[in-house]
Amino acid sequence: MMKFWKGNILLLIIMMGFTELSAQQDTLIMISGEILTGEIKLFDNGVVTIETSYSDSNFKVEGDKVVRISTVQQFVIITAHGDRYFGTITTSKNDPSIVLINDTEKGEVSESLEDILFLKKIDPTFWSRVDLLISIGYTLTKANDNEQFIGNLETGYVSSKFKSDLSFGIIRTFQENDDNSTRTSRTTGGLGFLIFVVKDWFAVARADLLQSSEQQLNLRAITKGGIGNYVVKTNRMNLGLAGGVAWNYEDYDNLTAKGRNSVEAFAALDYIIFNLGDLDLLTKVIAYPSLTESRRFRTDFSINIKYEFKRDFFINLGLTGNYDNQPAVGSSPTDYVLQTTFGWEL
Repeated sequence: MMKFWKGNILLLIIMMGFTELSAQQDTLIMISGEILTGEIKLFDNGVVTIETSYSDSNFKVEGDKVVRISTVQQFVIITAHGDRYFGTITTSKNDPSIVLINDTEKGEVSESLEDILFLKKIDPTFWSRVDLLISIGYTLTKANDNEQFIGNLETGYVSSKFKSDLSFGIIRTFQENDDNSTRTSRTTGGLGFLIFVVKDWFAVARADLLQSSEQQLNLRAITKGGIGNYVVKTNRMNLGLAGGVAWNYEDYDNLTAKGRNSVEAFAALDYIIFNLGDLDLLTKVIAYPSLTESRRFRTDFSINIKYEFKRDFFINLGLTGNYDNQPAVGSSPTDYVLQTTFGWEL
């Protein structure tokens, strides 16, 4: 009898410990009734990423398949109305369509579950707030002895008040002929800061660099600042608009072309469609009408289609280009790149 009670007491202690351990984890209940417990990393673009102890890789589930959520960790939370919170989030016991957010400053706030568009776990450590994306591509054509290398790196940092991003990309093409060799190059870089002001309004400050042998540009450096607004935000798409003033500095490798300094206005449009299965579509257009050079107009544009595999690997098909109606003497008014790259995202 003593052994029986000892065995049951031990079992009770183990069960209590397991219950306590489970209570310290985030929980998702799916529309199918399946329960996922672990550590929610991110909810973005309509997809929830959760790390569990019983899987080697993170689970990714569609957000509209989640009927209940409970977290013990703190998140940056963004709603469809542009409200931003920092705290935990739990589905209401009385109404599963309502979530209760325990904000560190505002206290408990209730929101509709379908209005939650973004969750990102925020830890005190720096690296937990960093995103990283790396992609590369290589092409070799034997017929004309042509080689092309493409590399892209993007990283970002997010907090409850602002986010920043840093990007760098290179394209190098080499072609060897009997008489001569041809080399073309294009290098891009950017550093930007976006500060959330109120609701869906934000302030933006950014610096972008471009080197292009096609347009005889040793360097184009653009520094700009302005304000913007997320006009549309849903679990399927985002549409953002921004505008402001930019300073443009240009240096050419054409000896007959002088460097230029000009002040420009800018208007930017970002349009993202996501949750199309494993596909994301990103379109970005920026127009630069000059304020100091008569009738000069420039524009930058990009279209990217990304297909995600398992374990955060992806293939990206992208078209990037720019147009200048008053380029340097002897250079092309347009420059564009169509590239396919394979990459990994943290």
